Amino acid sequence: MILYNREILFIALCYNCKAVIVFQFQPNQVKWPASTEFWNHSMSIVIKNAEQIEKMRVAGQLASEVLEMITPYVKKGVTTNELDKICHDYIVNEQKAIPAPLNYNGFPKSICTSVNHVICHGIPADKKLREGDIINIDITVIKDGFHGDTSKMFFIGKTSVLAQNLVKVAQECLYIGIDMVKPGVRLGDIGHAIETHAHKNRFSVVREYCGHGIGEVFHEEPQVLHYGKPGTGVTLQEGMTFTIEPMINAGKRHSRLLRDNWTVVTKDKSLSAQWEHTLLVTSDGVDVLTKRPDEKF
Repeated sequence: MILYNREILFIALCYNCKAVIVFQFQPNQVKWPASTEFWNHSMSIVIKNAEQIEKMRVAGQLASEVLEMITPYVKKGVTTNELDKICHDYIVNEQKAIPAPLNYNGFPKSICTSVNHVICHGIPADKKLREGDIINIDITVIKDGFHGDTSKMFFIGKTSVLAQNLVKVAQECLYIGIDMVKPGVRLGDIGHAIETHAHKNRFSVVREYCGHGIGEVFHEEPQVLHYGKPGTGVTLQEGMTFTIEPMINAGKRHSRLLRDNWTVVTKDKSLSAQWEHTLLVTSDGVDVLTKRPDEKF
């Protein structure tokens, strides 16, 4: 699940709260655009110890298992509400875990389902998936107080060449970012590499939303932008855990928040694709905590 980019947060907060706020830019934690928690947390990055890492490893694998479980159900004619119920029941009854999105600052469902031009935070509903759709399913599980967060794209039947290429490039952007993770690398370098690959393929990168630190808190520091300047940003350290989750648009990068205050769509109604993993910085590289069986890192 995605963090709102603090660089452009102030206007969104004022709009949603309908109030004038004296913004002192104390770096604080943000969970959603209108979250009151923005003002309540410090910016410290949590370096995880061995016990915390093991709990995150468990939560990450549970999140991955949900995506594997739901895969055969993602097909033409199913509603995203039905997918939500299947995932909810599996997380609660089989995994004995908690679906983190449910009631998170008022979010009404247990998963996010973002179809076609929906960038992120799509709310499951009764509309059926149709031939040619693409959909991102975003899963976050809480187990023993720790979060595992991951998402992947699905094709519904035969899709357009554009949709196939977009989804492929979005996944490549994620993998490019993951391959760079190790102690000493700066987040600006990772963001720059992701953006460069997207632009090389004539796609754009959403800037309003970004990856995030994760652990006992759903959205911790640091913010992980999917664009940036080389040599800038937070320097990675062993024990840091965070998500990389580039949102790549077929058209322009600009987004629009719908009236439900959750669903984010492309402003030009172009297709959007996203993949996400939760990562651990190790002594010599990266451990993908939400790795699926079909992936090799």
